[in-house]
Amino acid sequence: MNILEFLKENILILDGGMGTLLQQKGLGAGEYPELWNISHPDVIKDIHLSYFKSGSHVICTNTFGANSLKFSDSELEDIISGALAIAKAAREESGLENRFIALDIGPVGKLLKPFGDLDFEDAVGIFKKTATLGEKYGADLIFIETMSDSYETKAALLAAKECSALPVFVSNAYGADGKLLTGATPAAMAALAEGLGADAVGANCSLGPSELCEVAKELLAVSSIPVILKPNAGLPAVEGERTVYNIGCDEFTSELSSLVDMGVRVVGGCCGTTPEYIASLSSAVKDKNPCPVEEKNLSVVSSFARAVYFGKTPALIGERINPNGKPRFKEALRENDISYIVKEGISQEECGVHILDVNVGLPEINEPEMLTRVTKELQAVTPLPLQLDTS
Repeated sequence: MNILEFLKENILILDGGMGTLLQQKGLGAGEYPELWNISHPDVIKDIHLSYFKSGSHVICTNTFGANSLKFSDSELEDIISGALAIAKAAREESGLENRFIALDIGPVGKLLKPFGDLDFEDAVGIFKKTATLGEKYGADLIFIETMSDSYETKAALLAAKECSALPVFVSNAYGADGKLLTGATPAAMAALAEGLGADAVGANCSLGPSELCEVAKELLAVSSIPVILKPNAGLPAVEGERTVYNIGCDEFTSELSSLVDMGVRVVGGCCGTTPEYIASLSSAVKDKNPCPVEEKNLSVVSSFARAVYFGKTPALIGERINPNGKPRFKEALRENDISYIVKEGISQEECGVHILDVNVGLPEINEPEMLTRVTKELQAVTPLPLQLDTS
């Protein structure tokens, strides 16, 4: 049975934390945990095996930071091939059925433009190298997690879909305000994930289960694919040389179990959680009947931060970024006066439009180049979805 067939009939249990356990095993500050696939394979296998035995249906490979920005191509292949071999050995030793291995993909460590200096296409290329190797060495699915930027999430998801046939789960790290670091709401991320063909969408890391409850509820309200929740064991604190978390097994299990009752279908733990947490969680939900995943039949567009739904109230589209009948706008296009064009977008947002139409078509300018530039400049200053209007 493949993982998507299994998920149709079952609550899917993920694993728990990896980094915090490796720190307990001696991982040093600044040391790349992914290199332990080569230097300490038995330690990694024991962690995977303990999660399988605790009830995890899925374990994530020790590849969270495995990307070509950190490692050479040969190092990357050694790390990922080693990670998959270790995970397979743990699964075989467990002797359990319906156990799956996820290629774990985390952020690359640099922000994408316009918030950082990494080009979107470069990010897609980086993720493609990792995803291609994951499929090559036998992963059952790709798990994109702890993303705090919707653009980076999009780059990773596009890469996974373009270079592999594996199922893809997407999970983001939300702040206390219920948004990603770069401003995306759960509704925006659900629209992005579904639109690009993800098989499940959710939240992980950053906070404990109670703090992520509202995020989970919003995802459940708008998502037509299964919802994931993989929270931390609360908030971290440093005691001596150890990092500890403030939510114990019982509280973690109780809160996450109640969210399963609301409809969350994929659950596990992130930082601070251990095999004991997963064993407790697995025991609590094993006899629960999973809530059906309902088709929401929503019509929605999304920017990097905001979702706009059609059907209940009128969606207002700002049409001022358009040269037709506007001599001053035509002048701005000819003179590369981008600030004037951007101000038009900002003023329309202030007037309450929901979507910005973007039309920069003049016969005497390079329209593809100008449209690309204006789009990027607008994305840097407004969260509104953009409607590209071009011949």
